[in-house]
Amino acid sequence: MITMKKKKIKIGSKYPPFIIAEMSANHGGSLKKALKIIDMAAESGASAVKIQTYTADEMTLNSTKGGFYIKDKKNIWKGQKLYDLYKGASTPRKWHKQLFERARKRNIILFSTPFSVQSVEFLEQFDPPLYKISSFENNDLELIERVAKTKKPIIVSIGMASENEVKSIIKTIKKFSKNKIILLKCTSAYPSPFEDLNLKSINYMKKKFNCEIGLSDHSIGITAPIVSTAFGATVIEKHFKIDEKGFDAKFSLNPSQFSECVKECNNAKKSLGKVYLGPSNSEKDYIKYRRSLYLTKDIEQNELFSKKNISSIRGGKGLDPKYLKFFIGKKAIKKFKSSRPLSFKMKK
Repeated sequence: MITMKKKKIKIGSKYPPFIIAEMSANHGGSLKKALKIIDMAAESGASAVKIQTYTADEMTLNSTKGGFYIKDKKNIWKGQKLYDLYKGASTPRKWHKQLFERARKRNIILFSTPFSVQSVEFLEQFDPPLYKISSFENNDLELIERVAKTKKPIIVSIGMASENEVKSIIKTIKKFSKNKIILLKCTSAYPSPFEDLNLKSINYMKKKFNCEIGLSDHSIGITAPIVSTAFGATVIEKHFKIDEKGFDAKFSLNPSQFSECVKECNNAKKSLGKVYLGPSNSEKDYIKYRRSLYLTKDIEQNELFSKKNISSIRGGKGLDPKYLKFFIGKKAIKKFKSSRPLSFKMKK
């Protein structure tokens, strides 16, 4: 269990998956809409809501040169300057107080991804219970160091990071904090193709890094969160929308879809169960319908049992079918009526 200030949040293999509704840029520049996203996420069963804290100037340069302009044909934000994209997608600092107040009112956890040291300094006034490092910032060790110094649990998306880079992230955090580290398998393509998700990595990551592992998912639908839960993911992050107008709407879930995701991830978690072979609790009432040995015809005293008068049929009150061979050719001790379940006392 991960303990956070003033609140205990249960994250781990013994508990239901911790499912985060990522607001990101889906507020569309409207505080009213941002507040409604928190409301709807709470009603949809989210464990927490996450926002992003940055300014365009903290993110990039206001330039169309070099890598500051999106030219990729497959990019859903093609044709935009990075600066303009981040300016429109950012969650204004002046909103934060109201967002945290609304989350407290709705009794749902709210935390953020800071994209700079300055953002961490700003966020600390709201005392968020944990922080998140995004994939594109997971190589910024100065930022990670500052977050670690808050002594709060840290979620890190490891999109694009090599194994050695992940080791470096963990080492940096542990240098300044003994608090929990949660790594999220992430494919930072928008939307992410299923063939690039590599969810088998989750089990490997759990063994390799000895910490909680989850999924930050940008694929379409809820398939990946369910599969990840089956692989042992204890945290799921999925973008959340209330309409189709947000920057990230294409790979986000609406309230109905998010509720379904929460339900199915919890079902996936329950279905893992334990290593066990034998009748489950729910099967015990059905054992009586398993095949067993019954008389299928009336039989007289001293008449021989054979496959003409006994058979393996559904109705579990008779002997196990494996005992059939012990009856064939044996005599009945007395007369018996058809439909009687076989027992050893019936033969000589």
